[in-house]
Amino acid sequence: MNSTHDERIARMIFASVYPHYVSKVEKKGRTKEELDQVIEWLTGFDPQQLQEQIDQKATFEAFFEHATLHPNAHLITGLICGYRVEEIENPLTQKARYLDKLVDELAKGKKMEKILRER
Repeated sequence: MNSTHDERIARMIFASVYPHYVSKVEKKGRTKEELDQVIEWLTGFDPQQLQEQIDQKATFEAFFEHATLHPNAHLITGLICGYRVEEIENPLTQKARYLDKLVDELAKGKKMEKILRER
C-alpha cells in the first residue's frame, strides 16, 4: 500500500461507507443492529455515539481518533482487499481494514462470538 491509498482512506467519510456496510450485511440476512454491535466492539461507540459520528460526517481519520480500539483488535487477521490486515503498517489504514474484515465476517454468517474474538 502507498501513502496516496492511506490518505484516501483517512479522508473518506464514514457516513458515506456505513450504508454500504448495512446493505452488505442485510443482503446476507444479518441486521443493522448486529453491524452496530460489531462496530461498537471494535470502536467503543455505542449506537448514539455512532450516529453522532455519522451526523458529523466524520472522516475515517476522525472516526478512529475518537474510537477506543478493542484490546483484542490485534486478533483480527486474514486477507481483505488483497492485503493481510495484520501486516498493514499504517495504523489508520489497518483500523479501517479491521472494520472491513469484521463486516465481511458478519456478512459471511460467522457466529457473533467468533467475530467479537471471544475466546
